[in-house]
Amino acid sequence: MFKESITDIFFDLDHTLWDFEKNSKLTFEKIFADHEVAVNLQDFLHIYVPLNLAYWKMYRENRISKPDLRYQRLRRTFDALDFGIEDHLINTLSKEYIAYLSSYNHLISNSVEVLEYLYPGYNLHIITNGFQEIQHKKLQNARIEHYFDIIVNSEMAGVKKPNPRIFMLALETAKVRPEKALMIGDNLEADILGAQAVGIRALHYNAHNDPVHDHCTMIHDLIEIKSYL
Repeated sequence: MFKESITDIFFDLDHTLWDFEKNSKLTFEKIFADHEVAVNLQDFLHIYVPLNLAYWKMYRENRISKPDLRYQRLRRTFDALDFGIEDHLINTLSKEYIAYLSSYNHLISNSVEVLEYLYPGYNLHIITNGFQEIQHKKLQNARIEHYFDIIVNSEMAGVKKPNPRIFMLALETAKVRPEKALMIGDNLEADILGAQAVGIRALHYNAHNDPVHDHCTMIHDLIEIKSYL
């Protein structure tokens, strides 16, 4: 499908290659134990996971700041659980969450196999909205940084996906025309529609059980990439 025309592949990182939910769960498990926060972890995550996705959407749309994102996703979750916790502890947990998150290195199933398959034939890159201070650590600790030629993040670009400027920066840095590039990501709005807006084709890795759409091909396991490239 793409084999004859694609030279460069841009991957999203969180939820696409790096197993954000698993690593996040392990991070919360650690920091809650360290600070004796006696909340049921499963109950917490049941509220936190969709709230976090909603706050990241607001962050992408520049409706909240990075500090607000980091504080409010925790405050709102504890409030929903009616769990009393002081602001100073929320701020401490927020800082330690960022500090420890990248130390966990679980990847989405078949990530390494697919990267090994693609690496000899394509130039591989990352485009991420994640925070600059931890995205490189995630790649390093997961031992996949060496697969990628360029890593473009939203803080470097000054805008977040789906803003066209981050995709244009990635294309310019990789020195590739959009028609020779492919974007693979989990977020329809940020990754797929954002890439397509500048002429980059896309594969949607459906990590969140999104409804079927006709914007591009949808896959449910990264191993399916081998059928298209």
